[in-house]
Amino acid sequence: MGFLWALIVGGIIGWLGGLIAGRDVPGGIIGNIIAGFIGAWLGGFILGDWGPDVGGFAVIPALIGAVVVVLILSAIMRSVKRA
Repeated sequence: MGFLWALIVGGIIGWLGGLIAGRDVPGGIIGNIIAGFIGAWLGGFILGDWGPDVGGFAVIPALIGAVVVVLILSAIMRSVKRA
C-alpha cells in the first residue's frame, strides 16, 4: 500500500510542478509520476528534507525539484522538436 501511496503523491507533485512551471509534462500521468519522483530526489538532494512529509516525500523541496525537472524536460523536448 505504501508504494501505491508514493505513486499517487509523486504524480500529484509532478502535476503541481507542471502547473507552477506553466508547462505540460511530456508523457501524461507516467511523466508526472516520473517528474515527481525525480523532482523529490533532486529537491531532497539540494534542499534537504524540511517541510511537511507526505507519502515519504518532503513536499516543499519535492515541488521545487519537480518544477526544475519540468523546465529541463520541456527545454529538451523543444530542442528535439526543432531538430
